Amino acid sequence: MDLDLQKQIIDSTQAVFDTMLMMPLTPGMSLSEKVYEFKRSISGMLGFAGEVQGMLTIHCPQDVAFAITSALLGIDVDEVDADVKDTVGEMANMILGGIKDGFTEHGVEISLAVPTVLAGRSYRVSGMDDASWTTVPFYLDEGELLVELKLKAPK
Repeated sequence: MDLDLQKQIIDSTQAVFDTMLMMPLTPGMSLSEKVYEFKRSISGMLGFAGEVQGMLTIHCPQDVAFAITSALLGIDVDEVDADVKDTVGEMANMILGGIKDGFTEHGVEISLAVPTVLAGRSYRVSGMDDASWTTVPFYLDEGELLVELKLKAPK
């Protein structure tokens, strides 16, 4: 599969932020090290399967998640509640939806699962360590958002 995953992540994330949130964000360079530990954050994870399988995860510090929720729903939020968790899960869903379109254009079909959301003062996210991964940081006024895509060929 000849697909630039960093470009797919950047294009899809920017499209979601431009059309759904009207929030400017700036992509950074793909990270060279995996990030497992998160503090006062919210992570939205969404698996997929088909001709390739994998997972898309977005990791947001709470302040970033609050700003995204406020922009999407038009309400002020200052605590991790159902609205914030739903928003982070939906952001993962929309970003992966855009990446899915890129896969389809390259003849690769996938099906998406239902998002799962983690939130907490301190937690660790790991799994699919045998997969190839691409993690792109995005910078907003409120902080940094990570979008991570893990891929592996089906057995």
